[in-house]
Amino acid sequence: MIFKIISSALILFTVFMGVKHGWSALNPTPENMIMMQGLKISKTLIQLIGVLTLLGVLLILFPPAFFWGNVLNASLIVLMMGLFIRCDNWKGVWIEIPFLVIPLLLIYLKHPFAK
Repeated sequence: MIFKIISSALILFTVFMGVKHGWSALNPTPENMIMMQGLKISKTLIQLIGVLTLLGVLLILFPPAFFWGNVLNASLIVLMMGLFIRCDNWKGVWIEIPFLVIPLLLIYLKHPFAK
């Protein structure tokens, strides 16, 4: 029972953060654009990352697609970490590590409403 509560809380956190970051990638503020330009990626790639982030969040909500949503989210986090490393932004890499652990932990805990 406790694992289902932890999994549910992590799913809610992931959905909140995913929607927040995905939406901000699709509708960036000037500050976000400056940060993303520091990563040396195009506006089109930023929007693609935003769409994939929202897709990953959507997949997490459904038990049959739960695994693939978490794999997509973990892959996007690794991509962002790689972009940070390419720009020698080690602070960004360290910030992303806890967010990489969350989808992996969710895969381990499984969806709380799965059979």
